[in-house]
Order: sequence, then C-alpha cells, then structure tokens
Amino acid sequence: MPTSSGHTTAIRASRVIGTNVYNTAGEKMGEIEDVMLDKTSDKIMFAVVGFGGFLGIGEKYHAIPWSLLDYDKNNGGYTVGFTRQQLEQAPVNTIAELTENDGRKVRDMSFSYYKVDKAA
Repeated sequence: MPTSSGHTTAIRASRVIGTNVYNTAGEKMGEIEDVMLDKTSDKIMFAVVGFGGFLGIGEKYHAIPWSLLDYDKNNGGYTVGFTRQQLEQAPVNTIAELTENDGRKVRDMSFSYYKVDKAA
C-alpha cells in the first residue's frame, strides 16, 4: 500500500542498506550503513548514515531520523532536507555508541538536533 507521497509502506532492509543519501541540491551526503530497529515498538529508530572516511577509516556515523529520509527515484537514493554543514555539525557516533542504552541516547540526541518528535 503506497503512502501519501506514493512510496510503498514496506521495504526490505537489504534494499535500504548501501543506498546513497543526498541533500536537496543533489550533493551526495553519505550512505545508509544500517537501520536501527526498536524491537519493543516495531518501529525504526533511525538510519545510520556513514559520512566521510575512506574504506571505513575515519568514517563518521550519524543517526538520522527515518522520517527525514525521502526516496528519490531520479537520484536512486534518499534525499534529506539539510545541508552538508548541518550534517557535519550533527552528533557523531561510533558503531558501539549507536547501540549503547538500547540506542535511546543516540536516538534522543538525533531527534533533538533535527527537531523531530520522538512520538512521531
């Protein structure tokens, strides 16, 4: 069943992981490295977007609220409504930090930074 924007409501995680993320100007911002799931609520907590680095060295990981990602068929990737500078200033995490305290600390910091309601 499609959403109001015409997207499907279900997608396999394997199709999401590895997908590029762009800003609205078409500049590549990073790539979806993983998706964090909240098993108790059956919701996606956030997408893990890798930014910078080379071959995994020096890469930074950002927790992006799933609701901020919009798939763009023309780019073949997700589009976010913020600039590279905004992403560079966003909270940065290690892979280990993404799951500390069941991911809630990272989720809360991310949702606060991007001004997204956790209940949404």
